[in-house]
Amino acid sequence: MVELEGKLIEIIYQNESNGYTVAVLDTPEDELTIVGYLPTLKEGEQILVKGDWKVHHMYGQQLEVKEYRPIIPSSEEGIINYLSSGIITGIGKKMAKRIVEHFGKDAMDIIEYHPHRLTEVPGIGKSKAETIAEAFQDQRELREIILFLSQYAISPNYAVKIYKKYGKETISTIQENPYRLAEDITGIGFIIADRIAKAMGIDPNSKYRIYAGTKYMLNTFSLEGHTYAPKNLLVERTAELIGAEAERVEDAIQGLALGQSIQLEKHQEEMVVYAMPYYYAESNVCKKLIELSRVQLDPVEVDLEEELQLLQQQEGISLAKNQKEAIKQAVENGLLVITGGPGTGKTTTINTLIKMFEKLKMKITLAAPTGRASKRMTEATGKESKTIHRLLELGFSEDEDTMMFQRDEDNPLDSNVIIIDEVSMVDILLMNSLMKAVAPGTRLVLVGDVDQLPSVGAGNVLKDIIDSRIVKVVRLNEVFRQAQESMIVVNAHKINRGQHPLLNQKDKDFYFITKHKKEEVLTTLLQLVKERLPKHYKFDPRRDIQVLTPMKKGEVGTINLNKELQQGLNPPSSFKQEREVKEKVFRVGDKVMQMKNNYTLKWKNQDPEAEEDRGEGVFNGDIGYVQSVDTEDQELSILFDDNRLVTYNFSQLEELELAYCITIHKSQGSEFPVVVMPITWGPPMLLTRNLLYTAITRAKKLVVLVGTENYLNRMVQNNKVIQRYSGLGYRLGKFYEFHTKKS
Repeated sequence: MVELEGKLIEIIYQNESNGYTVAVLDTPEDELTIVGYLPTLKEGEQILVKGDWKVHHMYGQQLEVKEYRPIIPSSEEGIINYLSSGIITGIGKKMAKRIVEHFGKDAMDIIEYHPHRLTEVPGIGKSKAETIAEAFQDQRELREIILFLSQYAISPNYAVKIYKKYGKETISTIQENPYRLAEDITGIGFIIADRIAKAMGIDPNSKYRIYAGTKYMLNTFSLEGHTYAPKNLLVERTAELIGAEAERVEDAIQGLALGQSIQLEKHQEEMVVYAMPYYYAESNVCKKLIELSRVQLDPVEVDLEEELQLLQQQEGISLAKNQKEAIKQAVENGLLVITGGPGTGKTTTINTLIKMFEKLKMKITLAAPTGRASKRMTEATGKESKTIHRLLELGFSEDEDTMMFQRDEDNPLDSNVIIIDEVSMVDILLMNSLMKAVAPGTRLVLVGDVDQLPSVGAGNVLKDIIDSRIVKVVRLNEVFRQAQESMIVVNAHKINRGQHPLLNQKDKDFYFITKHKKEEVLTTLLQLVKERLPKHYKFDPRRDIQVLTPMKKGEVGTINLNKELQQGLNPPSSFKQEREVKEKVFRVGDKVMQMKNNYTLKWKNQDPEAEEDRGEGVFNGDIGYVQSVDTEDQELSILFDDNRLVTYNFSQLEELELAYCITIHKSQGSEFPVVVMPITWGPPMLLTRNLLYTAITRAKKLVVLVGTENYLNRMVQNNKVIQRYSGLGYRLGKFYEFHTKKS
């Protein structure tokens, strides 16, 4: 690591929110460019920097600063320059001279320790002296905190966030309980907090550590898709993680429950543990589902059979028995679930429902969990569909400190009928937000394929509702003749029944290429995407073809495939700007995916006819393309599929991944013209029937599988579904039992 001392003579760029800075440092040897998170620096400061050299393809050699500290000047001239540099609000060149003329080399000590004496200087009154002292102290505090945290490998970027949270109490707060960082600061989890605690010499059996470790492990269960953790399993995994005795973890669970940080509950004969948000969400969703399913609606004053017959004649369609049943049940009930696989007419059913409700003069609202699914719904119905987040009007709270939905019990959705598509993707937290905004008397129709993978977020909402027997459910099980022409549809249903798919039928849309070695599979995948499919079918390799894979690691995992596909489809060029983030490179033209919900990112709609021209929020699974990379302003812009242009600061790029290849889990709710997928060895938990079923049902026009039939057969036969700990079904079931006994 290089160590240099010099004077900061020019700040080229400084991001106010996170302190990322590009500046010129004048050292005894030369002037050089430094970059890094340097939030407190001002021009004119003398500083010591430590970092590594790197070469920027446009701006040449730069020093990437990892650590820095200011050097307080000792000469009178140096003190004058320091005080007048703009670091301390309220002191200019003339006032700095007057202060130094009066106090000499003691000026810095006077400002820090005896600021009331500043009133001895002509032109400085009591109020001015207090302002100067406060500004000096703020700068000193932040610097001390940055230095304090740097010894624990906490970057200045995070140091600023921590200082904003705790202020002048930062160091004392962390020294007392470093585990607070894991709860209070986004991006600093238990692992980092535990590392800091160990470096500080915190007792490994500290109550703070065991409490924090227990909550961390409970959160890990949530990230794995569970709404709760069986208590015994939580104790076991937490004890293993932190190396503590099981009894201590048991005590921590009891303590956290007494403090209402977690919820303990008995499901049948087993004790389970909830994080509070999931407990409240699950309980509320259960309550609202029961309310909606049991509401007494005013009967419609039309003959449904007659209206259905008329609609079929007008639209030139012939509805299957269950489609007609779905429409009748949707009109007559407050809550209905419609489920079915590909080709069973879900879209036709939704369109007919819309027309029926329009005839009944009802206001209809359409929504889906993701931008892609919402866009597909709009295209299929010709009516506006929104994402659930947009429908619920995501915005800032009154104190503008947090994001929240503006639609809830106090401000419900103004609609007679709400139809939600792709409900298999909806997790328990989003379902709770939606249910809060559904007013009593509103009809809610939930549509989805229950055989798809469950939501990425916690819960098993659609399956739990269907299995509960509380809610009216209509299963669409007739595959229409036109859909039977597609081997994608035929094979999806075969796979779902545990049957081997039909492969390589002439002039069809489902192909299998046999390759035994992973290197051969990789080479074939790259050839298909880059050359063979674009040449033969005229597909755009970046926009039309999506590579899906069950796993992240290995030769045919997302990490390696994205590197290979990026090199093949969007190689480096002197005409394309790029930005490297850890081991990833984002280049103009790259296909990328947002990996977490970010409610504060601002977007502008590039479609002049769009209903909303700007807004906030980019969500997990959104796919877009890099439009520009601005290394001077440290920004990268992405145009997402629904025409939203979003600008990211370089410090936010860890939220993005390349998306030439994505996991099957991340493909939920999306549709692509072409799906290409490796079929090779992988962990048995990833080689499952519903994973394969989900993958091939993402394709509209063509599926190409590459690998060995042996592993294809294994996937078809492996009907094990990874257990999700979800209490919604249990709660609904308890109500069903109670209601049945009562009846």
